[in-house]
Amino acid sequence: MRGSAREVVDLMGLTDQVREQTTTEAGTRFVNDDGAAIGEFPAEEGVDGPTAELEILRGDLARIIRDALPATVSMQFGVSVDTVDQTTNQPTATLTDGSSHTVDLVVIAEGVRSRTREALFPSGVELNPLELAMVYGTITRTDGDDRWWNWFTTNKQRQVTLRPDNRGTTRATMAYVSAEDRLSDATPEEQIAILRDVFTDAGWQSERVLDGFAASDDIYVDYLTQVKMNTWSRGHVVATGDAAWCVTPLGGGGCSLAITGGYVLAASLSTEPSTEEALQAYEAWMRPLIDDCQKLPPGGVRLAYPKTTAGVKALRAGMRAASSGPVRKIAAKAMGDVADAERPLPDIRTARP
Repeated sequence: MRGSAREVVDLMGLTDQVREQTTTEAGTRFVNDDGAAIGEFPAEEGVDGPTAELEILRGDLARIIRDALPATVSMQFGVSVDTVDQTTNQPTATLTDGSSHTVDLVVIAEGVRSRTREALFPSGVELNPLELAMVYGTITRTDGDDRWWNWFTTNKQRQVTLRPDNRGTTRATMAYVSAEDRLSDATPEEQIAILRDVFTDAGWQSERVLDGFAASDDIYVDYLTQVKMNTWSRGHVVATGDAAWCVTPLGGGGCSLAITGGYVLAASLSTEPSTEEALQAYEAWMRPLIDDCQKLPPGGVRLAYPKTTAGVKALRAGMRAASSGPVRKIAAKAMGDVADAERPLPDIRTARP
């Protein structure tokens, strides 16, 4: 929870609930092959470094928001949008179960590989792979695990991290640079085999994570891809969140941007005289923020994932320097910062007159 998103959560009256469900992460620590600290960036109030002041599991956040919805909101599971007919003033959405619904607006929030977006926006969508594979999973917690997000970077462009949760387990990630996506279409067994091949000599706790992933039932694989659209709306259809602008973990703040985007869309719909004007206002407010977040530093992936041992040494020296003395807070803010609008959030009318 960073930047404007924290203000939105506060406006929804959910801040206390979010605080009660935080992962209790103490900060971010970069470690060497032996697990010794190279540099530490503790979580500090008012300083959203690599570890934000409010860190929460996505499922917990979704549950908090869902439980706060009024009874008038209906939800359907196990179906998706099949077609949208916009030949009249109000679109008709037909779902995969055959049911049709006349609606005011279709909001696409399915994520980076949204099939509805691809069907309803046949042009003007650019998917930009960053050649970085990332795998997430939950593994058994051990006595040696602490409350820090521990990062290990090694040669051959590989990285392993371990971080705490509020469930008594440990969240692990494995990431590596790859010119092709070998994981997404592979079976779970094939995915583990590929990871074992890539991380066979990586060191630190790689073997433990590989074994944990092999036994886990919640592995999630991703081939990091930015989404860029020349417009986020078409008639009475609009995209938001990762479906509209995925910035990837390298850009940072995807959850915060999604929350802010949802609020700005709602605020625009509540105050503008027409849907068309509301969608224009939503995009005008969000577009500069997203453009900033999607700007990655030149060579960013290659710098963060060095190929050689010498590159790893240089990266570790940089982290050691950045975490020391008076520059630590500045460096922490730079690493954790999400481009935030230097503007107040738009007003929202909670009930139409």
